[in-house]
Amino acid sequence: MGLGETSGLSAVFFDMDGTMVDSEPLWGEATFELSEKLGRRITPEVRAATVGGSFPNTLRICAEFAGVTVTAAEARALKAEMFARVGELFTEHLRPNPGVRELLADLARAGIPTAVTTNTERPLADIAIDAVGSELFTTTVTGDQVPAFKPDPAMFLLAAQRVGADPAHCVVFEDSAAGMAGALAAGCVVVGLPGGAQESVPDGVRDLAELAGERSFAGVRARDVAAWWQLARRR
Repeated sequence: MGLGETSGLSAVFFDMDGTMVDSEPLWGEATFELSEKLGRRITPEVRAATVGGSFPNTLRICAEFAGVTVTAAEARALKAEMFARVGELFTEHLRPNPGVRELLADLARAGIPTAVTTNTERPLADIAIDAVGSELFTTTVTGDQVPAFKPDPAMFLLAAQRVGADPAHCVVFEDSAAGMAGALAAGCVVVGLPGGAQESVPDGVRDLAELAGERSFAGVRARDVAAWWQLARRR
């Protein structure tokens, strides 16, 4: 009998950007460049509002900050340019965060399915997934495979359906407010690791720093995640 059967944990879902790979600085670089093309470089505070969101959301924020209107044709061109730039940065710099591969391998040994659940669309997501190790995941769900981006719960519900799990028996690791909100709305147990030591997690989300001693996967194993699921369900 596997760990999942004895603990009640059915699956574990991982966000990609900022959770399994330190890609947010790379997205940030490309987002600042996008804002400059629109005529006004965004501030770090405005950039923070784009974290974990979709390209349309990022473009809207940058355009509003610059006080410009973007046509549909211009939006398509800007998206292609930005995604090409992010692809270059990913290929050159992306590495998995400490402990991620070890945890995924341990979950596989324990017989617990895993999924990527990312707002990033498939062409870019695959670069990041390969950087972690595509063979370590049961399935992957990207932003262009669901009708709505996070904070909509559709992505998590689809991942649960694909692995044959009840969302209430799934743990989701997320770093963004949008991702945490979407995972909660899907009925999953959510463990947050927001960027910045001073940031707190929303109500209903467990902070990885409190559970593991730090916001890192280093040293975290399948039995820990199962214990956290059981703890959350008892609350």
